[in-house]
Amino acid sequence: MSMNQNKTTEISNREVKSSAFITLFSDPKNAAQLYSALEDVQVSPADIHYTTLEGVLFIARKNDMAFTVKNRVLVISEHQSTLNSNMPLRDIIYYGRTMEKLIDKRALYRNRQLPIPTPEFFVFYNGNEPFPSEKILKLSDSYLEKTSIPMLECMVKVININLPENHSVLQKCKPLYEYSWFVQRIREYMAEGNGQDAAIIHAVKDCEKENIFAEFVREHGSEVINMLYTQFNMEDALEVRYEEGFEDGALKKLVEQVCRKLAKGKSSETIAEELEEPLETVTGICDAAQKCGSYSDTKAVFRTLLNI
Repeated sequence: MSMNQNKTTEISNREVKSSAFITLFSDPKNAAQLYSALEDVQVSPADIHYTTLEGVLFIARKNDMAFTVKNRVLVISEHQSTLNSNMPLRDIIYYGRTMEKLIDKRALYRNRQLPIPTPEFFVFYNGNEPFPSEKILKLSDSYLEKTSIPMLECMVKVININLPENHSVLQKCKPLYEYSWFVQRIREYMAEGNGQDAAIIHAVKDCEKENIFAEFVREHGSEVINMLYTQFNMEDALEVRYEEGFEDGALKKLVEQVCRKLAKGKSSETIAEELEEPLETVTGICDAAQKCGSYSDTKAVFRTLLNI
C-alpha cells in the first residue's frame, strides 16, 4: 500500500461529525458568551436558539453556525482557516434559506408587515495567511455594475481570531480565547518539527497542565484529536468523504434521480414531492447540478455538492 493510500485510510477511519469550533459553540452557554463579546450586551444561554442549516446528504452542515438571540437578532457565522471573498454571497443564500425555516410562508402574503430578526454576519478566521484583525466584506464589491447606493447589500464582519492578533473579542470571550490558544499551541508544536497528530496530542496534554480548554477536552476526550485532525486536513477529508459517499448506492441513486428529473425541466419542489425527500436536500443537489452545468455527470454534481 502506498503512502497516499495509507493517509487516505487513516483519514477515512476518523469519522468526525463536527469541528472543534462548531462543537464548542454548539453549547448555548458558549454561544451566549460569544454574542455578548461581539455586541457588548449580556445574554443568557436561554436566549440562544439554533437555526443552523442542515447539510445535504452526509455533509454535516451547510453553514457552520446560526442562532437567534431572544428571537430578535439572527446571527449567521462561519469558522474558516482559508480566506474566502465570497462570504457575503454565501451568507445571503444562507440567510434566505434560514428565513424560510423561521417564518410561516403564508404570512408573506398578508398585508400586515412581518417582523423578522435583525441579521448579523460573522466569519471567524484563523488561517496562516496574513489578514487584518478585522475587515468588512460587502456583497456590492462583487457587482459588475457599481452603484452609489446598492439596492441589495450584505456586509460580513471577518474577525481574525489568531492569538497573536489579540482581537478584543478574544479578551471578552473566554471559550474563544481558549480555542485560539489551543490551535496556536498545535501550530507551535508543528513548527518545532512535530507531526500533526503528535502536535495535537502535546497540545491536549498542555490543556490539562495549564487548565486552558481543559473542560472541553475532558468532555470530548479522544474525539478532540479526531476533530482537530480533520480540521487540519479538511481538503483530504472531503475528498475521502466524496469517494465514500458516491460509492454508497442510496446516495448515488438519489443524485441520479434528481438529475434526471431536472433534465426534464422539473422544479426542485416537484422533485422533492415526487421522490418524497426533504426539499432542502433536493434543492442542494439541484443547485450543484446547475452550478456544474451538467445533469448527466453525476460525479461532477457530487463533487460540486461538496465544494471540491
